[in-house]
Amino acid sequence: MRESRATRSNILFFFAVLIALGLAWKLLNVLELVYVSALFAVVLMPVVQQIMRVRIRGWSPSRPIAIVVLLGTVLFALTLFLIVGLPPVVHDIQRFAADLPKRIPDLVARLHKLPMADKLGVDSLAQRSEDLASSVASYLLASLPLWMKRILDIVTAFILCIYFMLEGEYAYYYFLSFFTASERTRLAKTLITAEHRMSKWLLGQGALMLILGITSICVFGALHVRYFVLLGVLMGLFNIIPVAGGVITILLVASVAALDSWSKMLGVFIFYGIYVQLENGFLTPRIMKTSVNLMGLSVLVALLAGTALAGIPGALVSVPTAALIAVLMDEYFVKADGEQLAREAEATEAIAAKA
Repeated sequence: MRESRATRSNILFFFAVLIALGLAWKLLNVLELVYVSALFAVVLMPVVQQIMRVRIRGWSPSRPIAIVVLLGTVLFALTLFLIVGLPPVVHDIQRFAADLPKRIPDLVARLHKLPMADKLGVDSLAQRSEDLASSVASYLLASLPLWMKRILDIVTAFILCIYFMLEGEYAYYYFLSFFTASERTRLAKTLITAEHRMSKWLLGQGALMLILGITSICVFGALHVRYFVLLGVLMGLFNIIPVAGGVITILLVASVAALDSWSKMLGVFIFYGIYVQLENGFLTPRIMKTSVNLMGLSVLVALLAGTALAGIPGALVSVPTAALIAVLMDEYFVKADGEQLAREAEATEAIAAKA
């Protein structure tokens, strides 16, 4: 009788797992939005807590007010950039695009002077350029619904992130209630440690953004690229999006540099190629190891895996996710000796006391 009950329980559990996996696959986009929003809420909470510690004549802002202050600061900076900084760049790029057909014959004449001009098919360059322009216009028009969907996803993730910062603790304690008292205490300490390491990711990413921004301003200024300060700031800000952010901004910078000369555009591309190698091979592993306490190899593997699994969102949350996985594996899978366990327990208690 007991064996038949156990068999029925196993069968029901098997089908329940299949149904759960099917629902997860169906709701994959929703789960991705929820996870990214929750992760950014964890990363941004230290900033909110710092705002809450500000005292003005004995008064300190509550959590909702601190979140409003943070969002207001970000929106003000973004609005200032869109109104003051971006329009001159866009205007010059539009003028460059209008003058481009007139510049193509001059470019073709210069390319004719190259030794292998005949083999490169220089004579058909103008026709290829026109075909490419029409293809790009057709692609942008066809992909407009996809871009609208992405914008809607960003807005949804933004709203979810606000709710997680406001009510995330309730969801956290509800999740812990599924475990027994002994397991709950151990898991809570582990998650506090993971939160502490994940929240430092923003410091590491901010350091990478600052390095790229300052370096870009110096190099673009040396190349005499117009609006070099604005474009350098833009390079640093967009570096929060791994790979894609840099590609988008460097194309914008190259377009602005091409307004003056093709040699400036080539210099911009050479600078970015060198910097990407330096960042991926040296800066990212070192800085992320210092801030998130991950090996350089782990950071690079996490970036590759996140990009392959979920594109830009995956790359964006890959390092904090790797920090979370590392903490869970250290707690539940890695076998350590008694002295190491005692040291880790003391460190966990210290982190929990600070939190």
